[in-house]
Amino acid sequence: MEIIEEKKNKTKKYKPILDRIPDWPVYQLSQNRKEFIEEVTCKAIERIHELRPLYTKLIEDLQTSALREQNRIKRNRWRVDPKDDSQFWLTVKNELAELNAQYTAAVHPQVDEILKRIVHRYASEIAGNFKPNSYRFASSVIKFWFARLLNGARVKKFGAFFRNKYSLRDKIHIVGKVRMIRNLARKGTVVMVPTHFSNLDSILIGWVIHAMGLPAFIYGAGLNLFNIKILAYFMNSLGAYKVDRRKKNLPYLETLKMYSNLAIQKGAHSLFFPGGRRSRSGMLEKELKLGLLSTAIEAQRSLYNSEAKPRKIFVVPVSLNYHFVLEAPDLIEDYLQVKGKNRYFPEEDKYGSFQMIKFLIKFFGNRSNISVSIGPGLDVMGNYVDEEGNSLDAHGRIIDTKDYFMNSGEITVDRQREDEYTRMLSHRIVSEFHKINRVFASHLVSFIAFEMWQKKYHQLDLFNLLRLPEEDLEIDYEEFKTVFKRLRTQVYLMKEKGKINYASHLKGQTNLVISRGIDNVGVFHLNRPVLKNKKGNIITKDLSLLYYYHNRLVGYGLEQFI
Repeated sequence: MEIIEEKKNKTKKYKPILDRIPDWPVYQLSQNRKEFIEEVTCKAIERIHELRPLYTKLIEDLQTSALREQNRIKRNRWRVDPKDDSQFWLTVKNELAELNAQYTAAVHPQVDEILKRIVHRYASEIAGNFKPNSYRFASSVIKFWFARLLNGARVKKFGAFFRNKYSLRDKIHIVGKVRMIRNLARKGTVVMVPTHFSNLDSILIGWVIHAMGLPAFIYGAGLNLFNIKILAYFMNSLGAYKVDRRKKNLPYLETLKMYSNLAIQKGAHSLFFPGGRRSRSGMLEKELKLGLLSTAIEAQRSLYNSEAKPRKIFVVPVSLNYHFVLEAPDLIEDYLQVKGKNRYFPEEDKYGSFQMIKFLIKFFGNRSNISVSIGPGLDVMGNYVDEEGNSLDAHGRIIDTKDYFMNSGEITVDRQREDEYTRMLSHRIVSEFHKINRVFASHLVSFIAFEMWQKKYHQLDLFNLLRLPEEDLEIDYEEFKTVFKRLRTQVYLMKEKGKINYASHLKGQTNLVISRGIDNVGVFHLNRPVLKNKKGNIITKDLSLLYYYHNRLVGYGLEQFI
């Protein structure tokens, strides 16, 4: 049954829910970009003054911001950073020092003017710049060139590059609640929250949104990605706004949150990676960044307070499922360096536009696929919603989420209450990530191999285990096969209970499924994380990399069946 359903999803074509781009909320936002930046600036300043009512404290925060920005420029400058960064922050620092030295109430307007310059600069940097012509061109280029790469690589004949035997739907499988998200996008504003593993995620999810017939979303993309020129062009064209994780100061964070808040209020469907950055360990996100997530809740409260027939905001978890991740060696090195501190020493391995193009060529030449799992719709409290967008309690009864924001019969602002709502929503999203996660054969063989070695050398901690020589790392194939069959059965049982999902290729003759998993995991890495030796036994050429791929199934309790 699942195989039939997966085939349907591969060939299903969805009509756009809004035919005309001028009707898209993201287009309307971009048409008024200058005015929107001004609105974000004003509202963010109001919020900052609310948080820092005393000017002495505000000046301290601004001085701290200037100092941090100067340190960022000195220690971690990116190509995408403005050329006048150093001069701007030096000027701000000097002006603030003078005001602080002669502080009286008379300097308040000057402090406000400096704050406005900072916030407006941040808002202008963050703001996306969606252009219909660029969107159409980028969409066509992605579809055309990815299809050419796919056909040229899979059909090893002259002229295959120009054929259309294979489409992107043969490579990227969209499964789950697609019909529901299309319905919800007609009735309200959708906030999509995907897992995050690769730099490819932003372009992938942009194509998925287009393939589902949805209007373009605004989405938060790491500013670092704009260092890669090919990614920068497509993300700019597809509706991205920029998120700079280096900036932790109050003015930046409040400006970023206000941008998201107001955009959602204006009906722009939104997407951001709630984990904040790519998973360094390879694990599904366990703890989410609450800043942008809280903006959905604040926006819903504001809509209830300002509209006679307020639109609802729907949160949709999405799981991106890969057999391999290009940046996995760098990511796991980063994770182990932080986890092990001075006990682990990483090597440099960075990626730019050329490496990304090489990866895409190799990726489309490989027969493994990507799966994008669309989770069920939630309201901003984390309650499930039905196809009509009605919120449901634990017993399936319709409830009114407006009541969550009421006090004595009125909509009220209660930051502490909304912080708790944000935590509740984050916990539900993490739970849904685990439920809609699709187990690939590559995930399962990686998990089993690493766990078997960890059990064999149970006296070693993680870092001593990772230092073991290759000759000590070999698993008898028949023993591995027995464990694989046992764990696969557990995955089947867990799916029946709604705790996980799996790809249809996980079913079938055991030897074939194991071979499929081994063939696909880490296929582009110089040192393969799992492979067979001449005796047919399981070995590894990179135990750290195997640990990364193993981690995709951490958190399900499967290790007890090893």
